[in-house]
Amino acid sequence: MEAQHLHAKPHAEGEWSTGFCDCFSDCKNCCITCLCPCITFGQVADIVDRGTTSCGAAGALYTLIAVITGCGSIYSCFYRGKMRAQYNIRGDGCTDCLKHFCCELCALTQEYRELKHRGFDMSLGWAGNVERQVQQNQGRVAMGAPTFQGGMTR
Repeated sequence: MEAQHLHAKPHAEGEWSTGFCDCFSDCKNCCITCLCPCITFGQVADIVDRGTTSCGAAGALYTLIAVITGCGSIYSCFYRGKMRAQYNIRGDGCTDCLKHFCCELCALTQEYRELKHRGFDMSLGWAGNVERQVQQNQGRVAMGAPTFQGGMTR
């Protein structure tokens, strides 16, 4: 089940839905990211990886890299590129890394806001968003031709 276009709000094709320095447009996430960026990163990674990387595992790896190298952005800048590719947002790998190295908090909060803008409830993670989409669509089953499981039988 694809949950990537849940209630998406329109914005310019190929552009981020919010500015890089619009951190305070979501004060709650801004504060969480300032205190513990691994939480925001984990939430972003869970959605971008479509549930193959859990929020906890991504956040823990981010923290481990940050503790060992002093620079969690080494890991997080690659997710910006993945996200841009998924949503056809303009940019390049060099710019992604520069944004993460120069202002990790602005980059993480922008990615968080982008996913939120595209209809994801970031507190639910990928699996929770898929489940929510299934529940919303249960009452909207279209009538169609009955299914037939044919084929060769003996």
